[in-house]
Amino acid sequence: MRFLFWIWCFAIAAFGSDATIEVIKKTDVLPHLSVENATPSSEQALGLKFARIVISDMNVLSLFNVDRDALHVDYNDDPAPENRNKEYVLRYRVALEDDTYLTDIKFFEKGRMILQKRYSIRQQELLIFIAHAIAFDVNERMGEAPVEWMKRKVVFARMTAGNTSEIVISDFTLTYQYTVVKGGNNIFPQWGNKEQDVIYYTSLNEKRPTLYRVDTKTGAKRKILDSDGMMVCSDVSDDGERLLLTMAPNGQPDIYLYQVRNGRYKQLTFYSGIDVGGQFLGTDGIVFISNRLGYPNVFTKKIDSKSVEQLVYYGKSNVACTVHGDYIVYKSRETSNAFSANTFNLHLISMKTDFIRRLTATGVNEFPRFSRDGSALLFIKNYQSQSSIGIIRLVQNKNFLFPLKGGKIQSLDW
Repeated sequence: MRFLFWIWCFAIAAFGSDATIEVIKKTDVLPHLSVENATPSSEQALGLKFARIVISDMNVLSLFNVDRDALHVDYNDDPAPENRNKEYVLRYRVALEDDTYLTDIKFFEKGRMILQKRYSIRQQELLIFIAHAIAFDVNERMGEAPVEWMKRKVVFARMTAGNTSEIVISDFTLTYQYTVVKGGNNIFPQWGNKEQDVIYYTSLNEKRPTLYRVDTKTGAKRKILDSDGMMVCSDVSDDGERLLLTMAPNGQPDIYLYQVRNGRYKQLTFYSGIDVGGQFLGTDGIVFISNRLGYPNVFTKKIDSKSVEQLVYYGKSNVACTVHGDYIVYKSRETSNAFSANTFNLHLISMKTDFIRRLTATGVNEFPRFSRDGSALLFIKNYQSQSSIGIIRLVQNKNFLFPLKGGKIQSLDW
């Protein structure tokens, strides 16, 4: 029965082509930002490394035209002469004191300091999250919409060799990485709550695909459920009390609702073909992928109803989706090459209008995940033998890629 599991993973690539809609990009005149490194000489190697992270994060904010390099200055001086005519200057200092890494910042607007703050952390490898917190605070001081997603962790499955994969926790840039599950074939991780201290994932190391729960603080692992053919947790409710599972106990994959507190579950879809990849739509509905039209497409239904409604009317091979409010992002196959790699792009649609927007252009783009506020999108991009995490700033219409060094990303959650 295990072959059914791989039907979902691979058979979705066996359908037809899809039309594309071009994205019109706008060029805005952004204010200039210079970054200044005031780290003591004894920690200069760390200071230079931190500079690259800060500059990257300032670019991701999409608020400034950021200088490529950081000038070295004294922390208590005025902005460097080269920067005195710059609209914005961000100065930082990283120092190790009593086994704690202290990071101080000053943020200047036209030479006037408008933000000063100190951050502390004990582990050097976690300094990346300090950089993300700095970006969050600068963004807030500029009066922009929150970017809480920059501070959240990413969990992903990394294929290492053959049928071997591990579950890794990282930041969105892949600078920090911590392997939380290793040994064998472990895939489809999903955060289990808002606090990001619980992970669900599928193990293929037993006779049947098995869902496990991991406490990331203690490392404690507990078996949740197993099933013939398939066992995947595709979404977790906002309160962490309900899971959407794809299982195939009777030979065909369907969507099931699992109650975390009592371990009870019930079947939500009853199609003789393939229903997979359920996502919560509010508190009483789901969105999922089904081939009930003869090709994969996006459908919705109420949890307590058997009525099913088609959501996407563009394309003939629409697979994998994520939902936020009235918007859906789905993966669509756009080429049908028998002897070369095909292109899979991400599209954004509104459930209330005919609005549609193509978000990617090349390669295989998959596993889209909205940020909790819906302002950004996380996804996997595979292109020219390189596996990367992609971030799309939806309002700013900007894409950023962060390549994985070694291995391939199989799936992820944010």
